[in-house]
Amino acid sequence: MTWKKPSEWTGRNDGPGSENARWHNTIQPVTDKAQPGIALLGFASDEGVLRNLGRVGAREGAAALRAALSSVALHEPLALYDAGDVEVDGHALEDGQEEFAEILSKLLSDGHFTVGLGGGHEITFASYSGLARALGESGDWSLGILNIDAHFDLRVANEATSGTGFSQIAQAETAAGRTFRYAAVGISEAANTKVLFDRATALGVQVLLDTNCHLGNVDGVRRFVANFADSVDHLYLTIDLDALPASVAPGVSAPAGFGIAVEVVREVVVAAVESGKLRHADIAELNPKFDIDQRTARTGARLINDLIVHRGR
Repeated sequence: MTWKKPSEWTGRNDGPGSENARWHNTIQPVTDKAQPGIALLGFASDEGVLRNLGRVGAREGAAALRAALSSVALHEPLALYDAGDVEVDGHALEDGQEEFAEILSKLLSDGHFTVGLGGGHEITFASYSGLARALGESGDWSLGILNIDAHFDLRVANEATSGTGFSQIAQAETAAGRTFRYAAVGISEAANTKVLFDRATALGVQVLLDTNCHLGNVDGVRRFVANFADSVDHLYLTIDLDALPASVAPGVSAPAGFGIAVEVVREVVVAAVESGKLRHADIAELNPKFDIDQRTARTGARLINDLIVHRGR
């Protein structure tokens, strides 16, 4: 496990002044004395994807997301910070998750809203661990985990993978005496076995299938998110880009044969922000090795930007 300090951001420059603001000329390396703002923290890992028998390359996802964000225009002043990357060395995934959790907890405790940049979806347990640490691991709070994903990621295995994150969270929440609260949006019946659906039922997971996540049911999707948020004290949003159609997001570890429209995904993101309970978000499974014309990276960057802009309103 290695922490890598933030790299310099570069991008299109149209001139000085706030009217020409873009991500690259606004974001700064985070410091201990920085005023509370939005802090990005990368997780350069695809060890979990490898263990889950997926196609590797997601460890380069954080860098690709930053590159796609660089020239995105900012129309309102924002305090943006880059906290660098936690890089998983070799097969030391668990060490990397622990380091990510420690840095994330510090950022949250310093008052920042945090966004994790994956990496494989093994970022989920790292994000949860950091958030739980910041909230107080033995506290009597409730945390809702809202996952936009084609997969439940409720596998049970002898070691952590990109597919075990929510099972690990369930075990941790039970051990802490709290109820596991998980809602999954975009789940594909074709991509999850009956065993996984049965496990989701047993754990009380709230499910919205991909076939119900269409433009004709946007109000229903937003109600699903709002009702879930209303039932918890805090909300954690995780976006697995493989929930999107392969035509929109070809650069993922497991491309979707159906998927849900980016417009619907964006509505989920905005609804999560509007709940007022969102404490942390992350985005996962961008695999630049298989991306086409940066489609997946640009879509991920737009979702991150819209999340942050709506949070500031």
